[in-house]
Amino acid sequence: MGEKRESTGFLIKQRAFLKLYLLTSIEKERWYGMQLLDELRESFKPFGFEPQHSEVYRALHDLLEDGILSRRKIKEDGSKYKEVAVYSIANKEEAKAYKKLVKADLDRCEQLLRKALKDNFS
Repeated sequence: MGEKRESTGFLIKQRAFLKLYLLTSIEKERWYGMQLLDELRESFKPFGFEPQHSEVYRALHDLLEDGILSRRKIKEDGSKYKEVAVYSIANKEEAKAYKKLVKADLDRCEQLLRKALKDNFS
């Protein structure tokens, strides 16, 4: 894998957060880029977070470059010529390792946020 995920010591970076969700979605066999984007936007809408197209695709490209994902083109349903890119997990061990690192970051972030709420709003 290219770059290893490093903690910033504060809150998790958006791209790491998006990569985590992308990996989980692809593991659940949701493969199309636009489908992934729409799913993320819908999922986070109640929280006021709308992932941007460019950030989602940068996260996908990072995972491709790291060898965690693979991408192939297939014909779109009902179309003779139009192709769409679909993603799949290329390296399950690397995907699992990445998710484990992000989990540790999320656990630390959760504790930090709970402390801020307690210290400032109790």
